[in-house]
Amino acid sequence: MGTNTAKSWYLFLVFGILFILMGMWVLVTPVSSFIALSIFFALTFLVVGILEIIYAISNGKAIDHWGWNLAGGILDLILGVILVSHPHLSMIFLIFYIGFALFFRSVMTIGSAIHLNKQDIRNWGWVLVIGILGLIFSFLLLWNPALTGLAIVIYLGVAFIFIGISQLILSFRLKQWKNQNKNAE
Repeated sequence: MGTNTAKSWYLFLVFGILFILMGMWVLVTPVSSFIALSIFFALTFLVVGILEIIYAISNGKAIDHWGWNLAGGILDLILGVILVSHPHLSMIFLIFYIGFALFFRSVMTIGSAIHLNKQDIRNWGWVLVIGILGLIFSFLLLWNPALTGLAIVIYLGVAFIFIGISQLILSFRLKQWKNQNKNAE
């Protein structure tokens, strides 16, 4: 940790306060936060599509099967345009995207647990339990889309608050370190 970082300890204090305020705002305004997150999600597809098309075209001679990258980029771009043009679709798509992603990851986790058991690796049961819990949670999310939207917002808000707290702790530690080094000089 350099002296310059310690001199700027107050920036981490500001970051921490901003993250905590953002987390509180997200939790207090769940509908607005979910709409904003859905728009960001849609824009991500748009940008990824454009970048993937650029990558495929600029590296067409250097990589095999560049056409798949181009096709994937075009699909992402089209999906991004549709989602940006229709924010209500973006909100629905985000909910089901997360629900199905959790479902597939949970199935993969259960498969990994079974593989660990066959390899006689200890504590494989915990991996299985986590996979089953994820599977149950994914069914809940897919069955009740409103729950998914609320869960996404709560998770985001709490994550921002924890990031903010960690930034505050870092700022206080940097200030303490700066003061100790100032006294040592």
